Amino acid sequence: MTGGATTDTLDPGQILDMYMINVQFGQTRNNLTVVGTDGLLQPELAEEWGASADASVWTFKIRSGVEFHNGKTLSVEDVVASLNHHLGEDSKSAAKGILAGIDSVKADGKNHVAVALKGGNADFPFMLSDYHINICPSNGDGTIDWQSGVGTGGYVIAEHDPGVRTLTKSNPNYWKDGAAHFDEVETIQIGDTSARTSALMTGAVDAIANADLKTINLLKRNPEMAVRSTTGNKQITLPMITTMAPFDNADVRNAVKHVIDREDWLEKVILGYGELGNDNPVGPANIYRATTDELPQRAYDPEKAKYHLKQAGLDKLAIQFHAADTGFSGAVDAGSLMAESARAAGIDVEVVREPNDGYWSNVWMKKAFSACYWSGRPTEDILFSQIYAEGASWNDTYWSNDRFNKLLLQARAELDTTKRRDMYVEMQQLLHNDGGLCLPLFQSDVMAHNTSLHVPDQIGNNLVLDGCLNCDRWWFA
Repeated sequence: MTGGATTDTLDPGQILDMYMINVQFGQTRNNLTVVGTDGLLQPELAEEWGASADASVWTFKIRSGVEFHNGKTLSVEDVVASLNHHLGEDSKSAAKGILAGIDSVKADGKNHVAVALKGGNADFPFMLSDYHINICPSNGDGTIDWQSGVGTGGYVIAEHDPGVRTLTKSNPNYWKDGAAHFDEVETIQIGDTSARTSALMTGAVDAIANADLKTINLLKRNPEMAVRSTTGNKQITLPMITTMAPFDNADVRNAVKHVIDREDWLEKVILGYGELGNDNPVGPANIYRATTDELPQRAYDPEKAKYHLKQAGLDKLAIQFHAADTGFSGAVDAGSLMAESARAAGIDVEVVREPNDGYWSNVWMKKAFSACYWSGRPTEDILFSQIYAEGASWNDTYWSNDRFNKLLLQARAELDTTKRRDMYVEMQQLLHNDGGLCLPLFQSDVMAHNTSLHVPDQIGNNLVLDGCLNCDRWWFA
C-alpha cells in the first residue's frame, strides 16, 4: 500500500489515507452499512433500517450474534458510543462534518438504535458507510476503545508498526459467512513506485495499489501478473487555502485554474488512465453531476489567467506548489508541467518537493498550495459536508461561501429529486467559480496482483484495491 505514515493512529476518526483504510475499515472493523461492488448500499452490522416520513429520524436494527475480537458481544451501546465518537465540539474526527446533522443517537430497545437528525436526510444510511465510522467496543462511559484496535472484522491485529507494517490474523469468530478467507494478511507501506513494483515482481507481495503507469505494460506482458483498472470518483486536486495570500483573492484562484493544461496532464501525468477534471469534485459515479452545458469545461487559457490577475490588481504572480508522490503519484512532475504552462500568463510556480512521510500532517491543509487526491464519495451530501462546508474537518481550502452552505442544508432535506439536483448543480457552479479547489483530473485506480490471487470480475471502484475490502472479498486461487 501507499499512504501510511508514522503518525497514523488506530482512532477511526483520524484515518487519513489508504493504508489505514485498508487495515481498519478493510480488515479489523465493520461499519453499520457498506457500499457494494455495484455501488449500492448493503447491510453490514445493521441488518435493516427505516426512516420517518420526513427522513429526519432513522432507526437501525443491529445484527445479533456478532462478537468483537476480545469476545465482547456487539450491543446497541457500542453503536451509540461509536457514532457519538465523531460528534461534539471537542471532536477531532474527520467524519464530524458528515455527521454534523445528527441531533441525538439513542438506544431504542435491545436491538435498535434511533438517530434523530436536525433535518431530513435521504442519504443518511449511505453516510454510515464512510470508512471513518467503524464500530468499536464501548468503554461503558460513552467513549470507545479505539486504542486496542479491537473490532468485529475478519482479522485481528497481531503486530502494528505505524506507517511501516501491519500483520493481522484470521478472526475465527467472524460473523460474516463466505468472507475473510486468508489465514493472515501482511500490509506493507511502500511509498516508492519502483520499489512497490519490484516487490510484486519478486513475490515479496501479492498485490499493489497505485501501480506504476510508466511500467504498466511490462506487468501486462507477464503471464504471472494481472492488471486491473477501475474508474470512479478518484480525483487529483490542488487545494488553494483561501484564507492565505494570495489565494484569499478569487481572481488569483481562477488565474491558477486557467494555467493548467489538463489535456497535457491527462497524457503525461496519468498516461490516459482517467478523464479531464473541471474544478468540480462531483465525479462520474455520482448521480447529480452537472452536465457540460451546466458547467462548461475549463481549458488552458493564459489570456484568461492574465485577465483574472489584472482583476486582482496584479501583472505577475510568484507562488510555491508543495508536492510529494503520496499527494498523488507524479505530483512533482505535474508541478513542473504547471510551472511551464503558467509562464505564458506571468505566473512563476516554484515546485517544492516535500517528504512522503508526514505529508498529510505537515503539508496538506498547512501549506497554501499543495498536491492532494480524494477517493470521491458515494453521495453529493457526503462529499460537500466533509470537504467543502464551512468548518468541515477536511475543508482543505478553508473555503466559506454563504450561498453554498445554505444550499447544502436545503438539498439535504429535499426529497424532490428534481429540486435537489438543481441545488447540487448550483453548488458545483459555486465551487467551480469561487472555490479554492483546482481539480485537473479524475484518475483511474490501477492495481496489479499475481495470478495466485483470485480477484472477482466485479470489484469496487469507490476506493483502491476493490474498495479497500480486498481481504474480505479475495482468496488464493
